[in-house]
Amino acid sequence: MRRRKVPDLYRAPFPLYSIKVDPATGLVITAGGGGASKTGIKNAVLFLDLQLVGEHQYSSSLLHSHDTDTRATMNMAVGDGVIAAGQDGTCCLMTFKLLTQKGGSVAPKHGNSAQPGTTRRRAGKTDSTESGDVSDMKDDTAHVTVTALADVQSDLNPQDPLQKVVRFSPDMKLLLTGGTDGHIRVWEFPSLKKKFDFKAHEGEIEDLDISAGNKHLVTVGRDFACSVWSGNQLAMKLHWHQTLPHIAEKSYRYLACRFGRVEDQKGSLRLYTVQIPHKRDRKPPPCYLTKWDGKSFLPMLTSPCGTEVISTMTVCDSGMFLGLGTVTGSVAIYIAFSLQKLYYVQESHGIVVTDLAFLPNSFKGKNIKGKNESAMLSVAVDSRCQVHTVAAQRYLPIWLVILLCGLMMVGVAFLLQSLFPGFL
Repeated sequence: MRRRKVPDLYRAPFPLYSIKVDPATGLVITAGGGGASKTGIKNAVLFLDLQLVGEHQYSSSLLHSHDTDTRATMNMAVGDGVIAAGQDGTCCLMTFKLLTQKGGSVAPKHGNSAQPGTTRRRAGKTDSTESGDVSDMKDDTAHVTVTALADVQSDLNPQDPLQKVVRFSPDMKLLLTGGTDGHIRVWEFPSLKKKFDFKAHEGEIEDLDISAGNKHLVTVGRDFACSVWSGNQLAMKLHWHQTLPHIAEKSYRYLACRFGRVEDQKGSLRLYTVQIPHKRDRKPPPCYLTKWDGKSFLPMLTSPCGTEVISTMTVCDSGMFLGLGTVTGSVAIYIAFSLQKLYYVQESHGIVVTDLAFLPNSFKGKNIKGKNESAMLSVAVDSRCQVHTVAAQRYLPIWLVILLCGLMMVGVAFLLQSLFPGFL
């Protein structure tokens, strides 16, 4: 059987490590690079314009490439026109603006830190504004400007400092980072006044997430622990394997954690975690997905999710779907309620899937999903950005179902009457 092929949405000139979607501007933001090595591979944050083609397919075009000098962006958080980018042991904050104008001139760009963007004409031609205060454009154009905001030291590992994860809180009042030194650092935003700095894990931080209202912080480390914090105080540690007694305590470690909404329960949350084998055997054991109650943090459901080692996880805005990527380049979408696999493409990418992002329900005030029930972007070290779609299921209206049932019952009654006269 031939493997399913997913066409590339965009291919960058360098490895991609992170991707995010900004619903307000409609921009897809992805980043990566070759790092400080002198290989000629650049480091940049890319701004893509995403368009729905027909009802199910997508196309993209590059609006702007923001050079990040010798530092590759390994992880990002995006919100309210601000990017928090993890570059080595530093969290670099920058603002971005999308300017669009018809047939006139783009507004002047102030300050040396604002980077000139690449403009795109509807006819498909592009102009790059490399100098000057004002760019004259004759057609509809899109112009992205990026301005450096601030840098904060997010990892203090004396050997090789590296920020592993960054998040904005849902209300955009906190900036949270975790790195290889095992510390969680929390800053008030936008003042960047440090609020907390505490040792959360022995060894590297793998992932973190914070619940709505900033009530609970969940962290995952390479020390086999998944911890729930209230502020900087440890509230509890999670134990996913207690419901699976055949699994030894340290045969698996946590890789990722994400909060997600409950679609039919307003204000309710679920926590999702991924567990991967600590050691690989000749016969690979399965990875596991676990769903937890967002208040009591008791496990609700655990399900195997294949023997390919998971590399990244994401949850869609509505809480209906989970996305998984693997170290072998495969991509999958799961139903959050049942943890059942809905979509899977084996080795869609040539190598490790580094990040995933679902398209939001509202995208620049428009429906970007078309006839798709779900659409998810993926990036990998192979420099490719892909989009994975699940077509919307077609359901019959309830009135039509009732009508068909009624007609079926009448038909059966007439059939019985014709076969057995006097039956009715």
